[in-house]
Amino acid sequence: MLTGAGISTDSGIPDFRGPQGVWTRNPTAERQFTYQAYLSDPELRLRSWQTRLEHPARSAEPNPAHIALARLAGTVDTWVITQNIDGLHQRAGSPTDRVLELHGTLSLAACVGCGDRSPMEAVLDRVRAGEADPPCPRCGGILKSATVMFGQALDRAVLAAAVRAAAECDLMLAIGSTLMVEPAASLCAVAADAGATLIIVNRDPTPYDDLATEVIREPIGTAVPRIAGQITAAPAARCRQPS
Repeated sequence: MLTGAGISTDSGIPDFRGPQGVWTRNPTAERQFTYQAYLSDPELRLRSWQTRLEHPARSAEPNPAHIALARLAGTVDTWVITQNIDGLHQRAGSPTDRVLELHGTLSLAACVGCGDRSPMEAVLDRVRAGEADPPCPRCGGILKSATVMFGQALDRAVLAAAVRAAAECDLMLAIGSTLMVEPAASLCAVAADAGATLIIVNRDPTPYDDLATEVIREPIGTAVPRIAGQITAAPAARCRQPS
């Protein structure tokens, strides 16, 4: 499974490029996700910490699509490759060691200097206590969420694992992604080139629709549970069981 922001909208987390997306409603918000701007602009960091305090992912719950994929993992050998930072796949029950977070996680804070990581909630407690831009307690460096911003490279090990999973799969479901952000989107081509069936579940057209065996425009909250049920019910010979 390759999942994007669209799988989490039913959990109350807005996507980025949809009609009510974060960047659609406020195009300047993209600057908060740009690494060099974050490092060089103290005022932007202050706004970013306030945004993290109010981020809907902190109170969101997994929706039927997350839950369906987690249940599927109990029957079929699956990997979840996600562009999301909300942790909802793991909270729904997908095995943590089978979820590859390409863009990192909002649950941890990371120092851009020494690389130290700590629970995000502990850092947010410092913000609530009056530290508008809390420094790293270890080296005094700049803290940010442990997410990949524009201008930052993906974690090589995570990306390599994702490429390997895509190249070895029988079926790839691309769910709720515009498939416009690379290199994540190109995993669809990796899977298709290796002979896998590619099914895209997304409201709007994507650049990879021509590679797909099927493109489904049905709402994700109903489409994914239906598809997961069909896979689970398939003859055992068509599904690789978890080892």
